[in-house]
Formats: sequence, C-alpha cells, structure tokens
Amino acid sequence: MLNRAALLLRYKTPAVQWINDADPAPGGSPITEEEINRDRTVYLVSDEVSESPEEVRRWVKANWRNLFESELEGWYTDPTLWPKLTLKRFDEWFEVECHSVMFDTLGTPIVDDEAED
Repeated sequence: MLNRAALLLRYKTPAVQWINDADPAPGGSPITEEEINRDRTVYLVSDEVSESPEEVRRWVKANWRNLFESELEGWYTDPTLWPKLTLKRFDEWFEVECHSVMFDTLGTPIVDDEAED
C-alpha cells in the first residue's frame, strides 16, 4: 500500500457548460459531463489528507487555485480565456473525491516520465 491518497475532481454542469461555450465544436455535439468525467486526472496527496472530510476540505482550500489552473490548462492553455478563479467557482465546478487506499500491483519503481534525468 502506498503512503499517498488519490484526489480526483469530477466536473459538474457549470464547468462542462463553460468548456462548451468557450470553444464550441463546429458542427459537432457538445462534450458531455459523462465524457469529461470518464477519465480524470489523479492528484496524489499525503495520506493524512484522506483521514476525514474536514482534512480533505482544508487541503483543497489551501490548493484550489493550483488544481483549478491545472484543470483549465488541460482545456485551454491561454489563461486569458479562463473565467475569474475563485474558491466559490471551484466548488461550483468540481466535486472533490479522495480515496485513501492505493496498492501498487506492479512492484516496480514508480517513474515520473516527465522528470528530467
């Protein structure tokens, strides 16, 4: 078992609406909440964060801006296209999940494939 917890952000309707409004697919169907939430980024956090909903909230309140920017950058790399970032908007746009049990089933070193050698 790893000494980390997994934190995920599930997109809510206002976030999906913004994505579709900010850059509508020409002639295509708008992206759905189900499609967006099918494969989420996992943020590894200290396992102490997952000890209670209050600890999760405390961690999110300290880190919401970095999380928000990370998620928006996945859609639009130009920050001038982003809405005003506030904790209130973060809470309106994302549901936070924290999972405390993680097992490494491979038994090989975990490698950051973006880290420089």
